Amino acid sequence: MDTYDKKADLAGPGVSTYEKVAEILPDDYQPILNPKDRMKALFKIKNFIEENLCKELGLFMVQVPLIVTEESGVNDYLDRDGSRTPIEFKAGLGIEKRLNAQVVQAATKWKRPALKQYLCDVGEGINTDMRAVRKDYFLDHDHSSYVDQWDWEKVIRAEDRNLDTLKSTVEKIWKVIYEAGQMVQKDFPALATDKFPPIPEKLKFLHAEEILEMYPDLPRKQRETKVIQEVANAIFIIGIGYTLDDGYPHEMRAADYDDWISPTIEKNGKQMHGLNGDILVWNPVTKRRHELTSMGIRVTKETLVQQLKETGQEHFLELPYHKMILNDEIPLSIGGGIGQSRTYMYLLRTAHLGEVSVTIWPDQLKEICAPRNIHVLQ
Repeated sequence: MDTYDKKADLAGPGVSTYEKVAEILPDDYQPILNPKDRMKALFKIKNFIEENLCKELGLFMVQVPLIVTEESGVNDYLDRDGSRTPIEFKAGLGIEKRLNAQVVQAATKWKRPALKQYLCDVGEGINTDMRAVRKDYFLDHDHSSYVDQWDWEKVIRAEDRNLDTLKSTVEKIWKVIYEAGQMVQKDFPALATDKFPPIPEKLKFLHAEEILEMYPDLPRKQRETKVIQEVANAIFIIGIGYTLDDGYPHEMRAADYDDWISPTIEKNGKQMHGLNGDILVWNPVTKRRHELTSMGIRVTKETLVQQLKETGQEHFLELPYHKMILNDEIPLSIGGGIGQSRTYMYLLRTAHLGEVSVTIWPDQLKEICAPRNIHVLQ
């Protein structure tokens, strides 16, 4: 595998072709639930996850912005190469200088100052029913320009900034997702089909360096596919963003929210880094890997400076959000985003994101889907 392939695989979803999508989608698909029952089941899952995520993590539901100002610096740029830019427009009639507004791509950075706004104490946090738009996505079976997430954030102490905190939080999140799956199968028994294996009750934790060691010649997405096929069908990958032994990060991760630079695991004389990661699952319907959530312990003022220096983005330190971190004006925290539609797709055994969310899809995609019994909602 040449280095170009590895490098090209680092910046999130990337660009594919609809010929490749046609190869990916199953030819023998039969939806288990009709659109009406699917929506009823979906909202049972939504209510269950929101209630129990708050209970397990000590959160409460809050309002979340759809738009922010460019100058605030709180919009999420998703990665560090600048390839996925937000929708921008001027807002505010009747004022001399109209506001430079941006549609959020995620609420990742907004949530940390929001902890202070909502008066959260240590061990307490917020959860949101977040909506966003990501215009620079290739639209396929599990990527959409419309994004719905449970974006959550929780106040922690300095001594909580460790892998034990990260892992215990991940286990609580997976417990809620697993139990949501058990609940919806009980209420909609057709979902408990033996056509597909059961949802794994436990996650396997692996560091990105360990996965690279297993599959040193494969690019990131192929490594992820192999490990969830061969090691465990539900995993949490630790340490996404720091440069690995092959000279590349597992995936490029923005430098100003998750802490991916702090040293953590030492194994066989090798120092590994990162207090963040992703939950990935094997979807037996699509026969593909799916990322359900990205999360992490957030940067301190020291690791913020280190990571921005590493990525050549030190000019961000002049933005209000970054200054709040530098001046200790907002709390230390852990947080993440759980993809709602991805989770519904996984638990409801659907082949396409468009079966559980209403958004726009190109005609090319709909023409590929229709002969395969995949009918996207419009």
